[in-house]
Amino acid sequence: MLKSNALKNKKSKIQQRNTPSQGAAKRLQSVTWWAVLVGLIILPIHLSFGASPLDRLATAVRFKTVSSQDTSKIDYRAFAELNEFLASTYPKTFEQLDVEYINTYSILLRWAGSDPSQNPVLFTAHTDVVPIEIGTEDGWQHPPFAGVIENNNLYGRGTLDDKQGVLSLLEATETLLEEGYQPRRTLVFGFGHDEEIGGGNGAAALAERMRELNLSFDWMVDEGGFVVRDTPLLPGRDLAMINVAEKGYVTLTLTTQAPGGHSSSPAKTGAIGTLARALDRIESNPFEPKLVEPMRSALTMMAAEMSQPERFLFNNLWLFDSLIAGQMAKDTTTQPMVRTTTALTMINAGIKENVIPQRAEAKVNFRLLPGDTVDMLIATITEIVDDPSVVITNDRWMDRPGVADANGNGFAVISAATATVYPNALAIPSLLQATTDTRHYVNLAKDQYRFHGNSIDASQARSVHGTNEYISERSYNNAIAVARGMLKGAGDGL
Repeated sequence: MLKSNALKNKKSKIQQRNTPSQGAAKRLQSVTWWAVLVGLIILPIHLSFGASPLDRLATAVRFKTVSSQDTSKIDYRAFAELNEFLASTYPKTFEQLDVEYINTYSILLRWAGSDPSQNPVLFTAHTDVVPIEIGTEDGWQHPPFAGVIENNNLYGRGTLDDKQGVLSLLEATETLLEEGYQPRRTLVFGFGHDEEIGGGNGAAALAERMRELNLSFDWMVDEGGFVVRDTPLLPGRDLAMINVAEKGYVTLTLTTQAPGGHSSSPAKTGAIGTLARALDRIESNPFEPKLVEPMRSALTMMAAEMSQPERFLFNNLWLFDSLIAGQMAKDTTTQPMVRTTTALTMINAGIKENVIPQRAEAKVNFRLLPGDTVDMLIATITEIVDDPSVVITNDRWMDRPGVADANGNGFAVISAATATVYPNALAIPSLLQATTDTRHYVNLAKDQYRFHGNSIDASQARSVHGTNEYISERSYNNAIAVARGMLKGAGDGL
């Protein structure tokens, strides 16, 4: 970790790079108007007077802050350059708040409140992004790291996950500081740099530093939920899906071994065949759908917005929960909300086309519903595979967050901020289908929520970790407005 002295040196260097000398200042005063115009043309867009929030996000997207499971492939210079860009682009934030760089690339910001008797609130996001899958590059409307704005849409990796989360908070903070806003409650920001590979050097280190500072939080907000349009849950009505829980993350590794040899003399079955049969059994036997919290509460809240017979069904979940879960499981958008999901993600076997491999391996990723345990998962999969020659091992993530209070202060602040920007959206507690850095802060925050204030439709959500990820200018500006509302609501001690 870089503590206070290293931080001061780093901040000093950044400030020196961005502070002209007195001589330079005098020369600047003598520059004619046409030279200024030429200067504006050649300056990077985020430094020009006409730069918009979307322009600044576009610049951030151009830094290839890609996380890789093989950390030797990570270009950490991109992370350092992004951090320098953030410090120079949001000068009041990085000058007036307490700033620390944790493990060099993660950022910890503390905005001291005027009332130390109130517990602070934590806002988190991450600066890293996932790689572009090899062979999919041509499927992008624009290169994924070009930061192209077309028809008021910004295309690029990180526009949704999660550079917009980082920059929307910084945009909101910068404008509040410009207005002279002083929070009563201390606000803390943690921007990790390796969420996409587990957060071990980012969020985990940030959390450890927070413990050293004796910080504890009434509640926190991480990445996750959006305002979703055209959802099959409630057609025709926008839903502000404030995640109060997230699914558990477990990967099982299946390994088989068998005699190898020349492909001209194959055995009755081999390592690949045995593994393939096991994978087929797993994929053909998905977990049964069921309604658990927070989906039960969300459906109950939506009942009043439904027409019959859905209203009657949703108002009587005690009787119709199995029926509703079964129907939701038929739609690819809603089925992760009611089922522990199974995804065959990796397979590895063989070294040459005429050599029978002696070993085959596959990885299967599961996202567990609240209440489902890793031990239960392993027992179920072992029973489904029903083959002792298939060795099953697991890689589980610890410190799984619980279900946050949908009637708590944090939920109220997020809902109020969202209602100001999206007056027609229905705020509901929801389940994040993925996983976040939130788990690293389990013992620091009483309640963990996950929400960004931008709006997306169901099809756009599939671009996260996929192809043609983008955000519209209107959606991003709304996200900034919601972030501003959340910061003021939290900072005012509401």
